[in-house]
Amino acid sequence: MLDTEIREYIAYLSIERGSSPLTVSAYERDLKRYAAFLEAQGIASLERIDRDAVLAYEAELVASGLAPSTIERRVSAIKGFHRFLVRENIAAKNPTDSLRLPKVPETLPDVLSVEQVERMLSQPFDDSATGLRDRAILEVLYGCGLRVSELTGLDLGSLLLDEGFVRVVGKGSKERIAPIAGAAETALRAYLDRGRAELAKPYAKPTSAVFLNARGGRLTRQSAHAIVARAGLSIGVENLHPHTLRHSFATHLLGGGADLRVIQEILGHSDISTTQIYTHVDRAHIHDEYISAHPRARCRE
Repeated sequence: MLDTEIREYIAYLSIERGSSPLTVSAYERDLKRYAAFLEAQGIASLERIDRDAVLAYEAELVASGLAPSTIERRVSAIKGFHRFLVRENIAAKNPTDSLRLPKVPETLPDVLSVEQVERMLSQPFDDSATGLRDRAILEVLYGCGLRVSELTGLDLGSLLLDEGFVRVVGKGSKERIAPIAGAAETALRAYLDRGRAELAKPYAKPTSAVFLNARGGRLTRQSAHAIVARAGLSIGVENLHPHTLRHSFATHLLGGGADLRVIQEILGHSDISTTQIYTHVDRAHIHDEYISAHPRARCRE
């Protein structure tokens, strides 16, 4: 059931909306689970899907112990799917019209302190091709605020180092320019000058990718994750994620006085409200520092 409709919606997301492959894949899985649930409930046609059926599915998601953010994404996929069906005249009604998305508790992103970042990036890296590459990866992730997929997707033609920028393709294939300077630029130039050519083995298929693996091919997201995780262990942080470096970049920029809209542009957020979470991070940091440092902050008279 719904196989044809799901395929049409996924094609719409991919081709017309330009959604990222990861988003498209996640929505497809979510909708197939939804279809399987409806089938198990004996609902065999679009006309029989009503609000109660959707609420029953949401209740099952909650009962299964999934994270609130996962439930929100799955319900969001269903709402978008049914809106599409009505808009394309595939279905006569939208059973999710009056359905609200489940409330997701606000969580602040993990960030490293400036001191932790300095310790991680000032540690000695060996002068091999992979050592130069790994240092450049860490410096660029933190120095430019890139997502890991944006980092591994960088091509040589994306680098405008003489102008102080890199051209980034972000979510939804949207292109933006991110500034690069200082240690990030220095580390990237060192890798390009002395490391990349060694990794681009003669027997490897030529690639325009900036960051290469030991076989001369484009570095995968998984490999970049592993490089960051190893660097985290060097400063006592387990399971350090590339996105934590992106969050740290934004938080440290804000703490240094950067305008929120400038940070929004650099990160590639389409909505300023997405960027505003970093103001909460900064306030939380200020509050913690105040509590620990002020002699009367903990005094209750």
